[in-house]
Amino acid sequence: MSFHMHLRATTSKEAPQDFSSLLDFMWTAWEEHQQEYTAGIADSIEKDFGHVHELYTMGADQGDATNAALPIFGGRHIHSPTKDEPPFVILNPAEVRGVAEFLRTVSFDERWQIVGTELSKPYIGWEDKNAARNVFLGYHNDLRTFYGRAALAGHSVIKAFWY
Repeated sequence: MSFHMHLRATTSKEAPQDFSSLLDFMWTAWEEHQQEYTAGIADSIEKDFGHVHELYTMGADQGDATNAALPIFGGRHIHSPTKDEPPFVILNPAEVRGVAEFLRTVSFDERWQIVGTELSKPYIGWEDKNAARNVFLGYHNDLRTFYGRAALAGHSVIKAFWY
């Protein structure tokens, strides 16, 4: 079984505001994910998104704590009526700009110094001793590019968690 965090940039006007419409919108986007990824309006992280959240938030100083929480789980949560599915999360354009600025200025190497040992545990025994670092650096670079484009376009970002 796989699970993903799926991010989709869109104008605020086009962002659905109720669970049912978000489900339709994001499912259609997921079915077209490769084309949307290529167009720069979508991104996703398979299974490691909780650990990416930890990369940004563990040991973050108070000044960065709010923006550090936004890239993965932060934003306005829209819950299913039955509460039996993961919520959708929406960042407004101002929050997207905050995330883009945070990701532009945060030092990956400094964050890795703080949490890299913990995040590397699942990769122990891999031939490449830098495997974990390279995986997380790839996530960081992808998120920085995605949020940077969304911020420049003045977009909102919708996050879906598919299980």
